[in-house]
Amino acid sequence: MAILSIHNDNPLIDGRQSQRALMVRRGIQRFLYDMRHAVLPELTLASGRRADLITISPKGEIWIIEIKTSIEDFKVDRKWPDYRLHCDRLFFATHSGVPLEIFPEECGLFVSDGYDAEMIREAPEHRVSAATRKSVTSSFARVSAQRLMLAEWTTDRSDDPAMKDIISGARDTFK
Repeated sequence: MAILSIHNDNPLIDGRQSQRALMVRRGIQRFLYDMRHAVLPELTLASGRRADLITISPKGEIWIIEIKTSIEDFKVDRKWPDYRLHCDRLFFATHSGVPLEIFPEECGLFVSDGYDAEMIREAPEHRVSAATRKSVTSSFARVSAQRLMLAEWTTDRSDDPAMKDIISGARDTFK
């Protein structure tokens, strides 16, 4: 068995995020953990969009947090309004190097330093339908369980083609 691998063998990291985005994500995850939210990164939604972070609060609210690490990142990505169809509250998360005034007032806002985060603005509530809530919650649970299992298996089965599909997120959508 190799001691060092040049490939990403960790099913919890999909390789699409910049180091800065991962830093923001880590601080947000810690903040939400303290709020007793269940947090899942990179969940593919029924629309085919992929949420940077999705959470389920202790009350069962579904939050989506879209991470933006620069002005350009925000300007080129206009898919964020689609996320409203899948959550009760929509937030942006960034770091202190991004001007906060670029983010729309109709969304919540977090600022992260990588170790923690601060909620700058609460997101307004837009309750999803019962069918959407059930679908998102089921997908959240199934993907979470699958990733947990894969984290246990990774060192033994990272060369398995089915494992590679799951690690890449290609199998995150359950019908």
